[in-house]
Amino acid sequence: MCCLGLTAHAHDGPVTHLVFPRYFSILDTSKGFDWIVLQAVMERTSAKFGPFTLSASPEPVSIPRMLQELDRSDGVINIIARATQRDLEHQFQPIRIPIDRGLMGMRLLLVRKADLPRFASVRTLDDLRHMSAGQGKGWVDTSVLSAAGISVVESPRPGSLFGMLEAGRFDFFPRALDEAPREYDVIRKSHTDIVIEPTLMLRYPLPRYFFVRRNAEGDRLAERIKAGMEMMIKDGSLAALFHKHKGPLIERAEIRKRHVIELRNPMLPPETPLQRSELWYRP
Repeated sequence: MCCLGLTAHAHDGPVTHLVFPRYFSILDTSKGFDWIVLQAVMERTSAKFGPFTLSASPEPVSIPRMLQELDRSDGVINIIARATQRDLEHQFQPIRIPIDRGLMGMRLLLVRKADLPRFASVRTLDDLRHMSAGQGKGWVDTSVLSAAGISVVESPRPGSLFGMLEAGRFDFFPRALDEAPREYDVIRKSHTDIVIEPTLMLRYPLPRYFFVRRNAEGDRLAERIKAGMEMMIKDGSLAALFHKHKGPLIERAEIRKRHVIELRNPMLPPETPLQRSELWYRP
């Protein structure tokens, strides 16, 4: 795949080459919001830190393969964007600014049409515990749902979860507020029994960060990315990008019409900047 961006060589320093993972997904994740933000951050810091290239991995990779690549000092992938957890922050270096302002922790439910009456009567976590959820293998949400007492069915191939839901292998597939409508638009014709449940939303703290290696290269990347994101927070350009790309999806979700069930995230690191209100989206 071609590069997303290459800065002008006005700076005499070395070129920083960034390669991010392409995922197995029904969506084109190579053009996702994570990388739009990273492109803007790198452009914003080019005067101080120098030119850069930004490109996707040649082939889609699984989550285990992605983590293996980042763990190797000679791995092709040298930056990822993931929902955080303690083990991940121990292994890699997080830039603790939520890319999506915490939207990943706001979950809409994909369900079977026939089950809409069942979900319409759900008002508490105890009610939800009578249902089972579907998740991809290795997703952080599995720990959150399991800790809440919800039965979870995992699949190593996330794309298969829609068919598994339709076949009755589990009862709901929780997707981030900005993922659910986009994925539904893709699968609605091939999985006609699946709909977005209109009355509920799960919410738990789940920041999505950029992660780099814990080495000298990673230290330089982390310094640059953090500096750029802080600049964009201060001047409002990061919030502007968020509203441009996420605003229509947030409106479509009609959050104010939904009953919110709060869950605890037992995997949330204590260093999570929950006190910085400017980093988080609150309806």
